[in-house]
Amino acid sequence: MNNRFPANEIQKVKDLLSTPQLIVITTHYRPDGDAMGSSLALFNYLKMKGHGVIVVTPSEYPEFLEWLPGNSSVINYGKSKEAATKAVSFATVIFCLDFNWMNRIEDLEEPVRASKAVKVLIDHHLEPENAFDHSFSYTDACSTCELIYQFIVALGDRKVIDKNIAECIYTGIMTDTNSFRYSTMKSDTHRIIAELMEAGADNAKIHENVYDTYLENRLRLLGYSLKDKLVVLNEFNTAYISLTDEELERYHFKTGDTEGVVNYALSIKGIKLAAFFSEREGEIKISFRSKGDFSVKDLSSKHFSGGGHKNASGGKSGASMDATIEKFVKLLPEYKSQLSN
Repeated sequence: MNNRFPANEIQKVKDLLSTPQLIVITTHYRPDGDAMGSSLALFNYLKMKGHGVIVVTPSEYPEFLEWLPGNSSVINYGKSKEAATKAVSFATVIFCLDFNWMNRIEDLEEPVRASKAVKVLIDHHLEPENAFDHSFSYTDACSTCELIYQFIVALGDRKVIDKNIAECIYTGIMTDTNSFRYSTMKSDTHRIIAELMEAGADNAKIHENVYDTYLENRLRLLGYSLKDKLVVLNEFNTAYISLTDEELERYHFKTGDTEGVVNYALSIKGIKLAAFFSEREGEIKISFRSKGDFSVKDLSSKHFSGGGHKNASGGKSGASMDATIEKFVKLLPEYKSQLSN
């Protein structure tokens, strides 16, 4: 099984961690399954190794991830700014997981940049910022959780991966590959999954906790999205869904309730590009998904101040919902030849 981490760089981190450290682990704004899975897997591992460890998130995250082992110790910067800032200021090491640019942690960026701690990046997004003392960035990885597994192995600690660590890693790989269906899911990743199950990861429980714990309002919001808000543009093999603030509030929206909605639009036969527009905090957040060779990363970075992966990216717009959708639709003729292949 290949391990991406160079021996010379790993040795530097291993030397750093050879004595007890005060460690903060942070991840991107509105963390998803991979962000929280990787953060809490690393948290459980480093605690086991005798370090003082705190996970600080820039914001809240979905309730369906709160079962993850170690979740009770997480500090949400958005709710506990003083405690989070204090933790960052005392840290000797800061692990930055599942983001490539400091602005992805929003208001937490300033205290993290100001910290004198050694900063270690572990991520799988393109073109990371040059702001880290040790950067482990591998865009061919299916998830940051896959990299956390390989990081622990590279440190020589494969045997210490227990049920808690394994279930966190499994969750991140599962969610970032849409239940193991993306092309980034290689044979080595399946071998990692097998080892995680052998270490105690309960795959049936993990799937149930993440996918089978919907509240009624979330399910009704999904139904409304598909029945009334799905738009299919067959000429461009494109589909999109949009939800305004008023519509989200009507169904008592909570963080995580629209997770995966864009995938329903992409699941339509013949559709190669899908988008989900949601009005949140005074701007339009956009999730893009695609099939095949069409790069939503290029689309989002060029037109919607975004980025990510070739087939899964995000963006944003300061315009109104109607204006944002109009802009998106007017762009489609430019990409018609790519979408019709």
